[in-house]
Amino acid sequence: MAPENPYNTYRDQLATLNDSGKRRWVYAQKPKGKLYNYRNIVSYTLLALMFGLPFVKVGGEPLFLLNVLERKFILFGVRFWPQDFHIFLFSMITLFVFIVFFTVSYGRIWCGWTCPQTVFMEFIFRKIEYLIEGSHQEQRKLDAQSFNFEKFWKKSLKAILFYAICFLITNTFLSYIIGIDELWKIINDPISEHKVGFTVALAFSGAMYFVFAKLREQVCGMICPYGRLQGVLLDSNTIVVAYDYKRGEERAPLEAGEDREEEGKGDCIDCYQCVDVCPTGIDVRDGTQLECINCTACIDECNSVMEWVGKPKGLIRFDSEKNIAEGKKNNWPVRKIAYTIVLTALIGVVIGLFASRTDLEAIILRTPGLMFQQQDNGKISNMYNFKVVNKTTEEVPIHFKIMDHEGEIKVIGEELKADASSIREGVFFAILPKSEIKGDKVPISIGVYADQKLIEEVELTFVGPN
Repeated sequence: MAPENPYNTYRDQLATLNDSGKRRWVYAQKPKGKLYNYRNIVSYTLLALMFGLPFVKVGGEPLFLLNVLERKFILFGVRFWPQDFHIFLFSMITLFVFIVFFTVSYGRIWCGWTCPQTVFMEFIFRKIEYLIEGSHQEQRKLDAQSFNFEKFWKKSLKAILFYAICFLITNTFLSYIIGIDELWKIINDPISEHKVGFTVALAFSGAMYFVFAKLREQVCGMICPYGRLQGVLLDSNTIVVAYDYKRGEERAPLEAGEDREEEGKGDCIDCYQCVDVCPTGIDVRDGTQLECINCTACIDECNSVMEWVGKPKGLIRFDSEKNIAEGKKNNWPVRKIAYTIVLTALIGVVIGLFASRTDLEAIILRTPGLMFQQQDNGKISNMYNFKVVNKTTEEVPIHFKIMDHEGEIKVIGEELKADASSIREGVFFAILPKSEIKGDKVPISIGVYADQKLIEEVELTFVGPN
């Protein structure tokens, strides 16, 4: 069993509250370092994809479309219908299991590196804040000073830019629902024709502005359900951003000419740089905390301090509590290996479901309430209702064939074609000679062909005379 960390301090209030219970505003120092550079690459790649994908089309259709109102879903240029609900359901179950297993094994990496809240806050809004109001010390000074022209124009400019970006993000999200073409049409129409939609967009943008201008880190610690869930998912084997207290304590300020090892001092010089750079305002040296989003800003800052004082990097690093307590490295317990295998298998199953999904799907049912029909030529017929779902963007000719009996199919109505991205419904007769009917109920297999290619065989029952 891992020894207890004697340097943990336990808080009875949020890190962003002062002793009187009022909010303590977080003025985060601008981060820098290798991991922050990697986060820049990841974040701006995600932002480029988010803003750019609505303009990408495949075969005239958007690459992504999630039109819930019209039940029109397109992923990677492939249209999904209500008939594909089983794929969606299994994907959602897989996503939930993935979130649980991934968090248990690797902590809140998602929160610090790919969560939209973090990407928007740290790589758009906070950078605008640095650009307009200056460093974290200058921001603190600006907020503390009395209202004057400098404070007015800086705060006004920041508010205008924040809201404009929120409005842009709102319209980008909207383009994923209605499509970029429809959005562009709405933009070019007079506002009077879309009063309700415009009002909703303004309100949604205002709510988003409130999140990034006022709530900020409070979302990660108090509102986000995933952030709250991590408290019951993490354990001593979870990889988190962790402080090596065995190496760092006793922490003490750096003094000229001292021998820290001889004096019983740890590598931590108590500079508080890890606290100053934290976007949620916590002290990582207090142990794993609910507000920590694993953004790694404290790792970069501590590594630069260790390099400056001539100590090995990694006083704060990605590691598990158990590894630090037992002095181990790269410990992979059986459970973590098992979780990783299960996650890989689930992802493989989802990929397999998407790959095996057919472009056309047929549903054939015998017409209820009708028995067999006696034809003039002595043959027996049964009436069937059919529904063909064409999930492609092209018109497809359809025909039916009896696969396991001598007989014919007679479709009622016009030439049978399934229009692009549509559902074609109709009725046909399956006609068999009496010699093929060996009882009052005969199994029959109907083949569904799309442009001479067999896409599906449907097993049915053919009712004959006793």
